[in-house]
Amino acid sequence: MQTQSFADTTSTMPTGSGLISGKSIQGTRVYSPAGDELGHIEDVMIDTSSGKTVYGVLEFGGFLGIGSDHHAIPFGKLKYDTSREGYVTDLTKEQLENAPKQDESWRENRDWQQRSHEYYGVAPYWL
Repeated sequence: MQTQSFADTTSTMPTGSGLISGKSIQGTRVYSPAGDELGHIEDVMIDTSSGKTVYGVLEFGGFLGIGSDHHAIPFGKLKYDTSREGYVTDLTKEQLENAPKQDESWRENRDWQQRSHEYYGVAPYWL
């Protein structure tokens, strides 16, 4: 399995290009360690100060978008797998279901972001 991290905006695409469009990430499937499809990237979040891509917002569960959940996954937890043409994460469905719940203020709520990074075992992007 070939994987490549896209933890920041300077990472390269598997094709060798130096940049990636946020639109090309949206809709990309995300797989568990066992190879099960967890959902897809609905959006990406970029830190305006550093320019780094810091979250992939994963939509998972539900049917045709009804009853689905959204989780902001630190982008360092996503690795691109060229053979699957999608991201692989070491997170399981159960871990996603038990992750800190997002509210309307999560983008500005540093306390929620800190808890989320701790939960996922990733250093906060702002440090």
